[in-house]
Amino acid sequence: MNREAAVERGRSGIEYKWIALSVTTLGSAMAAIDSSIVVLGLPTIMTSLRSDLVTMIWVLMGYILMSTVFLMLFGRLADMFGRVRMYNAGFAVFTVGSLLCAFAGTGPELVLFRLVQGVGGAMLMANAMAIITEAFPAGERGRAMGINAITWAIGNIVGPVAGGLILAFLSWQWIFLVNVPIGVAGTLWGYLALREKGRPRGGERFDVLGMLLFSGGISCLLVALSQGISWGWFSAPTLGLFGAFVVLEALFALSERGGGTHFIDPSLLRSRILAFGTAAATLQSLSMFAVNFLIVFYLQAVKGTTPLQAALMILPLSLVQSVIGPVAGLISDRVGARTPATVGLLLQAAACVILAQLTAASSYGALLLGLLVLGVGGGLFWSPNTSAVMGAAPVQRLGVASATLATFRQTGMVTSFALALAVAAAAIPPRLVGAIFLGTSVQLGAPTMGAFTVGMAHALAVSALIVLAASAMTLIAGDTAKTRRAAAPAVG
Repeated sequence: MNREAAVERGRSGIEYKWIALSVTTLGSAMAAIDSSIVVLGLPTIMTSLRSDLVTMIWVLMGYILMSTVFLMLFGRLADMFGRVRMYNAGFAVFTVGSLLCAFAGTGPELVLFRLVQGVGGAMLMANAMAIITEAFPAGERGRAMGINAITWAIGNIVGPVAGGLILAFLSWQWIFLVNVPIGVAGTLWGYLALREKGRPRGGERFDVLGMLLFSGGISCLLVALSQGISWGWFSAPTLGLFGAFVVLEALFALSERGGGTHFIDPSLLRSRILAFGTAAATLQSLSMFAVNFLIVFYLQAVKGTTPLQAALMILPLSLVQSVIGPVAGLISDRVGARTPATVGLLLQAAACVILAQLTAASSYGALLLGLLVLGVGGGLFWSPNTSAVMGAAPVQRLGVASATLATFRQTGMVTSFALALAVAAAAIPPRLVGAIFLGTSVQLGAPTMGAFTVGMAHALAVSALIVLAASAMTLIAGDTAKTRRAAAPAVG
């Protein structure tokens, strides 16, 4: 063993790349458990806090919105001052935010504390993929992304089951308290085990104006889509917010065309693989991220299941993803990302069509088929797409590339909830909208059950169309096998 390899293994005898993967994997597990538990627990939290469905949607969207707004800032700061330092701070902030959420006494308070969690989540997400990409050589990144995908899948398995048990035997506050020991362990492990491998790029500037225009526009869109249900789609506030979204995003596009610093580094998007791979990830998130919420609400409000029963019924989705994710990563290392990613997206479109047929009288078999197809598709898409995009980025710009990918994904995720809510509400008779979306109880009567399933079907149909557009993006991005072989080795 040469001196460089010996240094790379460190005192523990374990290669640094596996140490780095273990820390980022723990962060992924914490985030996955949190997101799946919160989605499952929303109906219970809504009733306990005497809140409504729109506010509960903001419990989800508020977290994602904050992590989206700050992703690029923390990615740029990480490239300037060190991504390991930023990643470790993210663990600590996320943990504090989780503790605060457990003590929320009202819906708005919970939304506020989820914003704190979102800041910590941004620190973690902006740097996790960059740390993995930096630690692993080009030909092994697909496997590393696949292992990371397993963690997300396992977190999505543990989360619903743990959430169901918590809601059956404990209070909803424990949904957030379970993050605390994981966060403390991750913070300590990160500070002890991780080290900076890239050279910080001091002296760079950050595009504050671009961040404000981009995030302000997205915020206006989300408020308009979610509050339009109660305000009316053609009310002055709703139309004003839609108009503000268009104006702010137009100004953002104009500001990015000028010289100087940029919120989104234009040099990264000159790569076809990076540009269209990111577009595919954005559209996939926009189409798919609200599906779990729709299914959970369908099971509890329409089928009358308990949270634990709902958790067990959606478990096959995560189980399938945990098996397919690493296999897809290995396939992408051998043949490139285009084939597995495109097939995965087409399967997810098919799953949306299957799930759109659900009614109050549907059997579990119909739901199970849709979940299995959805899981296979998600497993085939995620790790090949991530590996391709990160592999196409220059080594010295990994932090910004990771943050760019995560920013667009998060934008798709947060918009997914608001869009699904708006499409579902638009398909429901106005007299029933208030009972379903603005009431303080999750229990639905027979008329509202039928109306909700119709609205859900419309939302899933829109998701199917969007994910088909995402599959076109993966085809345009092209085969990544040649690009990957030509990529520079990981730093260190």
